[in-house]
Amino acid sequence: MQIGDTAPNFTLPDQNKEPVRLSDLRGQRVVVAFHPFAFTGICDDDLCGLRDDLDDLRALNAEVLVISPDSPFVHKRWADEQGFDFRYLSDYWPHGEAARSFGVLNEALGVPFRSTFVIDEEGVVRFADVQDSHPGEARDVAVIRKALEELG
Repeated sequence: MQIGDTAPNFTLPDQNKEPVRLSDLRGQRVVVAFHPFAFTGICDDDLCGLRDDLDDLRALNAEVLVISPDSPFVHKRWADEQGFDFRYLSDYWPHGEAARSFGVLNEALGVPFRSTFVIDEEGVVRFADVQDSHPGEARDVAVIRKALEELG
């Protein structure tokens, strides 16, 4: 997935098993954040960072969608424990299909690289960060905020 590409559509269940279709969010900005595993240290720091800055991202008119290959049941439990107020989507089946469509599925491990995409109101990718060379770091929410601010 390159900047300027139209984001691929997907339909995935959230932590409440409600379907979320990316194309239904046209007309608003969307942050799509892939991560490999629930209930792990780095992912905990990563998602808690998104949780803690969620109001700032929403103030920039962005819907935040977090995606991992865990099941909706795992996402529900972790979201409830951590107070995640974003849509937490399951790319469980077909396994990793959304991550694959964005080009961020680590096929050898069967999980996505920690990656972030900012999609504009037209469905076009305006920012992309794929952490394939430094997977042990939480994403920098300030960089996401800056990308949203630059959209005007």
